[in-house]
Amino acid sequence: METVLELKNVKKAIGRKTIINGLSFTVRKGEVFGFLGPNGAGKTTTIRMIVGLMDITEGDIIICGSSIRNKFEEAIGNVGAIVENPEMYKFLSGYQNLLQYSRMHGGITKNKISDVVHLVGLADRIHDKVKTYSLGMRQRLGLAQCLLHDPKLLILDEPTNGLDPAGIREIRDHLRMLSREKGMSVIVSSHLLSEMELMCDRIAIIQHGELVQVQEVNDFVAETGSSYSFETGPLGESARWLQADWGAKLTDGGFTVSARREDIPSILKKLIGADVAVFGVKAESKTLEDRFLEITAN
Repeated sequence: METVLELKNVKKAIGRKTIINGLSFTVRKGEVFGFLGPNGAGKTTTIRMIVGLMDITEGDIIICGSSIRNKFEEAIGNVGAIVENPEMYKFLSGYQNLLQYSRMHGGITKNKISDVVHLVGLADRIHDKVKTYSLGMRQRLGLAQCLLHDPKLLILDEPTNGLDPAGIREIRDHLRMLSREKGMSVIVSSHLLSEMELMCDRIAIIQHGELVQVQEVNDFVAETGSSYSFETGPLGESARWLQADWGAKLTDGGFTVSARREDIPSILKKLIGADVAVFGVKAESKTLEDRFLEITAN
């Protein structure tokens, strides 16, 4: 697949302190790429280097084939970004803010402005002054600004900050639509891991300024194997062999066990043979949040 963004052994040092150390990864065309890490891991620093707000100490960042070190304007022309909170002219209306931005970029029609305003759900309030907007509305306006020039790479740092559940879902659906229908690549950094799991195709995790892992979301969540929850009556003597043979964890209404799918019939057969009532078996999968906490615990 076509590579839209490539980080090549990127390093950032301030004085004697290394903030980012040898970061390398790629973002493909048309994917939503999650960028995760604990507070202080270096996520925002990395994003600031990608968009040119912070110099790179070593390495290079390539956007659509152009280096931000050698061909900055050519590279950054392919990018739309919100880094932390979007900043607007509060004494102007939302529409006037977008007009100002369109004049700076050039080639953006009023029809295009209208399209992105409807896309982000601000049509009813776009002519109100920004100082009357909630944080969630300013996030939507910031997203509209990012989309005006049809960037090939969209970078969003905490895009759902301040949004209610309905707004979060709308933003998620917008981003999926942009990646699927327009082939836009999206980098999202967020602490809402449940949303990242639903939104992203791949994720990268950094910790202490270094890359820990890059993986497909589904593979990342599923790689630890399967766990099954059994709802049963009293286990009696069966509890002993379940714990000895399977390392089962007993619960109030049964037990959980790590096993392959093919092992379930034999466990059931032995339980039923021991006159243990079995009311249900459910596959338990770890969430992105579970796996993230496991990896970043140290």
